[in-house]
Amino acid sequence: MASPPWRHDVSDAGVSRFLTLLHRDVGNLRRLQFRQRGRPDRSQGDEARMGLLTLEGWENGNAKFIRDRGGMVGKTTRVAKDSISKAVNPFCGYLVVEAETAEEVARLFENHPHITVFPGDGVDIFLS
Repeated sequence: MASPPWRHDVSDAGVSRFLTLLHRDVGNLRRLQFRQRGRPDRSQGDEARMGLLTLEGWENGNAKFIRDRGGMVGKTTRVAKDSISKAVNPFCGYLVVEAETAEEVARLFENHPHITVFPGDGVDIFLS
């Protein structure tokens, strides 16, 4: 049975599209900020540049899978039935990738800089 026209989960090539959400533990972020406190600004900048170069290398090496480089996300607004309010969640970024299986996507992210360089806790993978 074909997917409804508004769904994009399977391309013509038979691969599926996945939304990946990068998340972090706020406690880990606070520990990183504490660790950096008192360090020269230059060393903090060097560490950030190294992380961004590593991320660029990961993205270039996996470009054939990436459909939307996404980006980092920040402040959250939550819309509920009776309210609109500020909210807190563990998500800090996203990418959209295409692969045959979620397991293939998981293997792509095993060495993602979000969990090897930056203070990220993990990557959630959703069939979209």
